[in-house]
Amino acid sequence: MWRHGPRRWGPRRDPHRNPGDLAVKTWTTHALADGHSIDLGLLQLRLAYNPGVAFSLGATLPSWIVLTATALITAGLAVFAWRTAPTANLATRLGLATMLAGAVANLADRGIDGVVTDYLHTGWWPTFNLADALIIGGAALLILAALHTTPASTPKRR
Repeated sequence: MWRHGPRRWGPRRDPHRNPGDLAVKTWTTHALADGHSIDLGLLQLRLAYNPGVAFSLGATLPSWIVLTATALITAGLAVFAWRTAPTANLATRLGLATMLAGAVANLADRGIDGVVTDYLHTGWWPTFNLADALIIGGAALLILAALHTTPASTPKRR
């Protein structure tokens, strides 16, 4: 467990410990079956299954290839987050934790039946889910953290 030292953002505080995305996916599978949708104004709840990754890339590949690739990417992200955490600023740690939360949630969903359950539909963007939003939000936070990071000062020569 990540309990000691500067790595205080670990699983005890990490959002992937909250099963919210999988609970919502379970609810939508039942509530939105048979083509039902719920209009929320700018957003609709509409059930879709994605056998691929973002924007259905790789949808025609065997599910074990997509599952293996996403598992390796998720593991790589976890290792990168683990190694980066001790020296990273708070925004970077939160961005990595948020991305990892989304990646783990989608990996867990894909592990069940080989597809990811999507349910948030805008009409102008591919249907997505909360885990996807976490991945994008975490990436945005990482970009903002990188833009606002000040370079280490170097001693002036006399």
